[in-house]
Amino acid sequence: MQSVGKLPRIGITMGDPAGIGPELCLRLLDNDSIREKYIPVVFGDASILLAVAKRCQLPKPELILSRSDFLNETNGRLANGALVDLGLLNEGDVSPGQINRKTGKASFQYIERAIEANLAGKLDAVCTGPINKEAWLAAEIPFPGHTELFADRVGIEKFCMMMTSPQFSCSLVTTHIGYGEVISQLTTELILEVTDLTHQALTRILGRKPKLAMLGLNPHAGEKGLFGNREEERVIAPAVAFAREQGIDITDPLPPDTAFLPWRRAETDGFICMYHDQGLIPFKAFNFDSGVNITLGLPIIRTSVDHGTAFDIAWQGKADPSSLYAAVELAARLAGG
Repeated sequence: MQSVGKLPRIGITMGDPAGIGPELCLRLLDNDSIREKYIPVVFGDASILLAVAKRCQLPKPELILSRSDFLNETNGRLANGALVDLGLLNEGDVSPGQINRKTGKASFQYIERAIEANLAGKLDAVCTGPINKEAWLAAEIPFPGHTELFADRVGIEKFCMMMTSPQFSCSLVTTHIGYGEVISQLTTELILEVTDLTHQALTRILGRKPKLAMLGLNPHAGEKGLFGNREEERVIAPAVAFAREQGIDITDPLPPDTAFLPWRRAETDGFICMYHDQGLIPFKAFNFDSGVNITLGLPIIRTSVDHGTAFDIAWQGKADPSSLYAAVELAARLAGG
């Protein structure tokens, strides 16, 4: 929807109301330097944001719109950002730091409304706040996380999760599944798909051809069959060969325990990781405050914070907004801002 000379509109979902998401959104809406680069539009509940603003002594949102008013908005009132009040919860529905079926359902609906607004041309990108997966389970939400929800709502099958920072990025071949399921899900086709999506995304982000590293599945990358069932030779190495045929700069399968040593990180833009914690443990160890979660393969731009709901400090005024700022700024850059 963006026109030349206009700031991109970035939809930000409030996340679980019982977590730090409301505080992060308040800080974002009050950040003048950020509002010079894009227009933040928060999808959440006014009653919750006003309660958190009072408790944490933070400024209230300057502009609060109903969903219908936002969708019909044409007169430029959004210049300094806005809260789209979905009216799902009252302050009494939320116990800060507590898992709650109602807050789980609300956090899911914030995302749905933001996706709908994006698809309707009212937003240039969506940035999601932290959710609580136990609360989603309690609310009987049929998705394990944001990534799968976005893929379903835009109707795609080829997608992946990438964590990115100025230091390095990690893409995941498998995401929210148990370790016992990983081997059965790994295929050469899936690994190549994730590699290609990562190459495309980092080329766009960096403005140049990226250098990628492929991780093995087993300890020491299998030691040529000593560990595992030769997944490196049978499944992973063929994906590397196909990627190189496409002109992608990528290593042979590396031992995961040495893949993130300083010299390797210094020469690598992106790591292709076989399962969730193989990539996210090192990524968060080095990039927790600056990391951004981005879903690759979508027809819309979606980024997210790289942390959880931090229930232990919810509604206390202690939350660090760095990851949210980084996520929204990346979304704005990808949207052309």
